[in-house]
Amino acid sequence: MNVLSSLAVLGLLIFVHESGHFLAAVLQGIRVNGFSIGFGPPLFKKQFRGVTYSLRALPLGGFVSFPDDDKESEIPRNDPDLLRNRPIQQRVLVISAGVLANLFLAWFVLLGQATLAGIPNPPEPGVLVLAVQQSEIADQAGLKAGDQILSIDGESLSSGQKGVQTFVDSIQSSPGENVKIGVIRGHEENIINLTPSDDLGIGKIGAQLQPNVIDALHPAKGVLEVLQYSGKQFFELLNRTIKGYQGLITDFGSTAKQLSGPVKIVEIGAQLSEKGGSGLVLFAALVSINLAVLNSLPLPLLDGGQLLLLLIEGFRGKPIPERIQLAFMQSGFLLLVGLSIVLIIRDTSQLSFVHQLISH
Repeated sequence: MNVLSSLAVLGLLIFVHESGHFLAAVLQGIRVNGFSIGFGPPLFKKQFRGVTYSLRALPLGGFVSFPDDDKESEIPRNDPDLLRNRPIQQRVLVISAGVLANLFLAWFVLLGQATLAGIPNPPEPGVLVLAVQQSEIADQAGLKAGDQILSIDGESLSSGQKGVQTFVDSIQSSPGENVKIGVIRGHEENIINLTPSDDLGIGKIGAQLQPNVIDALHPAKGVLEVLQYSGKQFFELLNRTIKGYQGLITDFGSTAKQLSGPVKIVEIGAQLSEKGGSGLVLFAALVSINLAVLNSLPLPLLDGGQLLLLLIEGFRGKPIPERIQLAFMQSGFLLLVGLSIVLIIRDTSQLSFVHQLISH
């Protein structure tokens, strides 16, 4: 059920993203001829008012198609309602609407949780281990997801982001040195010894951390507290996500290890859903923001890549030659499909039940 819940959330996020593109086009009177969730051969297809709606075999995304790209379309190329014939600002809105829809959804689910379920109590002292990278230092030392780290080298950690930063600073400043961390797992306290790896003079252990937030909630005192909390959570998640993608440029070697494919994302969603509705809300908000930031990157096939082509067209005062656009998009297709396949294989090989099958 947890896996099904995370799959349902992913499907919803893709649907919202594509609906953003679709509605931005339709509401401006721009012709649309297809709305699809997934890629590959269609499992379900239905035509309604000139638009073909479909559900496809590979649930790795979706797309909205336009008659502009259909060589068999009988609509004249100079039709004013084709996307290519609309002003650049209208096309920019259509392309950007998917990202905006995902950002709005993330904020909306955080707002809904704060309104209906309540607001989490302030974080407790210490750091919560969210995930551990397989075969890295933290994993070898026995650190596990869900552990609460209360101290490092005898120094107690404070609460919130300050505690996380203190721990990270201590690890980064201790490459190759033995470090003792005080950990609570369940109701049992332990001391774990580990030696951060040396990555160009910076210590690393291969663990994802967050403030030690307890599950208890309290009712909001009013609308202002709801808005402040949901806004703060939204911008914190957005900021962390942007910094994560920036790391691909500034520190590719380490950041690339943290990239997750669809399999790993579903597994993380299943783990978070074990914590109930609050876990699913966090998963939905985090993945929705990730989809928005990822699609904003100026890469082929992504919304950011199409937006880049539009901006170049605006500066040139005329469209980019179709052969250049086609080459740009085809290179992106090979890159993204190749990366997806690699991540799926890697993430699947790391699943616990796969290890059990191999060991038997």
